[in-house]
Amino acid sequence: MRAYLAEKVEPMEIEEKPPEGVPPDETHMEKLTEKPKRRTRRMLIFIAVSLLNVGLLALLASQLLVPAQNQSGSTADTSPLIGHPAPDFTLAVLSAHPAPVLHLASFRGKPVVVNFWASWCDPCKHEAHLLEATWQRVQSQGVVFIGVDYEDTRSEGLNFLHTYGITYANVVDSNGATAINYGVTGVPESYFIDCRGVVVHKVIGELSEQTLEGDLRMLSRSASC
Repeated sequence: MRAYLAEKVEPMEIEEKPPEGVPPDETHMEKLTEKPKRRTRRMLIFIAVSLLNVGLLALLASQLLVPAQNQSGSTADTSPLIGHPAPDFTLAVLSAHPAPVLHLASFRGKPVVVNFWASWCDPCKHEAHLLEATWQRVQSQGVVFIGVDYEDTRSEGLNFLHTYGITYANVVDSNGATAINYGVTGVPESYFIDCRGVVVHKVIGELSEQTLEGDLRMLSRSASC
């Protein structure tokens, strides 16, 4: 009987006693304040990590945006075309009337500036007056300017020439094959070709007066033909 009663006796819960010398109320208050402290510490860590992530994202964004902003008028001496013959092309002249095609090779012996542009391109609009004014000034020196209308409609291209008073030769790259051969990644892009037909410089983005004048001087110093 005693064994049976022993089995039925449930273990009694042992009440946790506060440390000696510490009143029960103080122990209870310590337990209550521990959780808010932990919660506050976690919140501070979360805020610090979040601020760090925001800072890293801002730095990454600034690094991605800076090259795009500096692309205008940037040089590209690393182009694989530099020092090699310019890819030849035979393209239809941009005109409202039937016109003969233009062969780049027919200008061998003269320095040539090839400018890829499009009517929908804002930087192309900005540099249009500079190109026309420079062409008017240097054409007597035998320098040839050729504009290549890229990914555009004939009507919009003609309207662009009329709006900005462009008088130098312009052709239409209707299927984009010429742009691909030159490695064009966007418009405007300009290629400076010496009298031997070799590409000596490439400019990505809008031309500035300083850049254009510097490249024309480079062409004039290239080997005579």
